[in-house]
Amino acid sequence: MDIAARRGYETVITLTNDVALEGSPLVDVKIDRRRKHKVALWHLSWAEVAHQAQMLIRHEGVGNAAHAWLLQELLHYLQDENSGCHGFQNMGPSWVPVRNGIDDETLCQGDARALEVVENWERLIRQVCLRLGGELGQKVLPVQRAKRGTDPRERRNQLADRLCLDGRLQAELRIDGTPGVLTVGADLRTGKLRTAIDVPASEQGYPLSWAKRLVRRLAEAPADLHVETLVDGGGPGPRGTLERLRPEPADLLPKDKAARITGFRLSLFKGMGSGRGNAETGFIRSVDDAVHRFYTTVVVHLDAPAARRKPSGENTVAAAAG
Repeated sequence: MDIAARRGYETVITLTNDVALEGSPLVDVKIDRRRKHKVALWHLSWAEVAHQAQMLIRHEGVGNAAHAWLLQELLHYLQDENSGCHGFQNMGPSWVPVRNGIDDETLCQGDARALEVVENWERLIRQVCLRLGGELGQKVLPVQRAKRGTDPRERRNQLADRLCLDGRLQAELRIDGTPGVLTVGADLRTGKLRTAIDVPASEQGYPLSWAKRLVRRLAEAPADLHVETLVDGGGPGPRGTLERLRPEPADLLPKDKAARITGFRLSLFKGMGSGRGNAETGFIRSVDDAVHRFYTTVVVHLDAPAARRKPSGENTVAAAAG
């Protein structure tokens, strides 16, 4: 920072695999505020660099052929298993103790280990957004639901307390062009991951036609996709797997004819990896795979033009954490 200030540079950028959290700088440097020349300090994860490279090469284009070749070589290097530049790859030393504490119900509110897991979950979701956005060529952003003015640290403390109580990690992803918010949930008690999206009901037509149209759109979706009818008032609506509903879409209609349908919730469930690292059987890889599978097999079939664009990669997911 001192050298940059003396030589007139505007910014110092740090690059590591770590993903910075809102309100929590990875590199904390005390700056002499009396200086006339201010130097900004930014941190980038290698996942963000790879995301920007994907956006330029695959979606926005690079005018200079030599620049395009160099950028493609950089992306090829970053994505190689031996490069060491893979972004967030470890849920941290608290992951196993927290999982065990939830399993035997000994994890208490205020435990610093739960907060560490929540912070790493947020890093993972931001990276998932970066990867998916790079594949799709559009913004994918994590949705942070909190009261206006809530400090990011306070929000994470609240999420850590909820993790201790119900054993769940929850996140929401907003993808440009999709009809709703994609939710990702990890239930540490059952070892299950749930990916879901709420599709609003049409303003025209009749409930039976909505149900039939939805089932037709999901003709290529997995047979184990869960479909739930959302009704006004938040009460439970009819639900079933797509395999059972395909021959009988009318089963999605509430028995109470007066109940107003507000939409449909589509969900997929899969087993959760247990390891804290990025191995094939690890938690990080299982979240990546769950989001990728849900987007490519369910969301792309929904009624939004931009949502029909499939990712170009085979095994990567997620996007722009902004």
